[in-house]
Amino acid sequence: MSLFQGTAEFYRQFRSGVPAEVAALLIHAAPDRRPRRLLDIGTGTGFVVEALQADVDEVIGIDVDADLLAIARSSVEPRPGQQIAFVQASAEEFVPPPGWTADLVTICRTFHWLDRPLVLEKLDQIVAPDGVVAILGDNSIWADNTGWKSELTMILAEFLGEARRAGSGTYQRPTPYTDDLEGSAFTAWEQLKVPLRRERSLDSVIGYLHSTSFGAPHLFGDRLEEFDDAVRGRLPGFAEDDVFVDENEFGILLGRRPG
Repeated sequence: MSLFQGTAEFYRQFRSGVPAEVAALLIHAAPDRRPRRLLDIGTGTGFVVEALQADVDEVIGIDVDADLLAIARSSVEPRPGQQIAFVQASAEEFVPPPGWTADLVTICRTFHWLDRPLVLEKLDQIVAPDGVVAILGDNSIWADNTGWKSELTMILAEFLGEARRAGSGTYQRPTPYTDDLEGSAFTAWEQLKVPLRRERSLDSVIGYLHSTSFGAPHLFGDRLEEFDDAVRGRLPGFAEDDVFVDENEFGILLGRRPG
């Protein structure tokens, strides 16, 4: 069962995409040649592919969730002469077409779910000699213990228990990703951070929750409506003119082979 079972309709509508500044940094990091090839791991509904699409020629986006991939295929239209394939596969088992190597690999909001040493070992066979692996993502509500985000985590705890959920299981905080890179071929790494400010409505806050592994609709069973009502009843006092401000940042970890 996918960690994101039943989230597809919320994922596309309420998840935030990749900011233009982040996309520019990723493209700048990748080798500048033609064809420029992108492998997007955990592509979901194709947000990363959309953000980078103007600057790449061949794209493979992989994900284990068929529903998310169906939305990606219907949402991302290749430009003339561009090749885009969305493939249902895990990062651990994916095999590229013969002779195909990636100039840029993006792993957005996904690396913590993977067998990280195994994936990096496989990427050593897939990434071009001068290619780059980019591990990136923004912060979830669990990274902020103040304001409306704190209130949401308390409501989640009341309905689902104190431990943060991850689908049918619970979330285990990963060790630093830099440790993973240090144990891989991509030991020449650098970290970048891009601050961002988002504004959400109450409906989009609820929609975002239901796009996550810790707030997927199926987790609430027959209490889903009760949960949504609790959020609607308790969150408005934290809004600024009916807007929920999300001060956030995108972290980008770039890994390359040394030399």
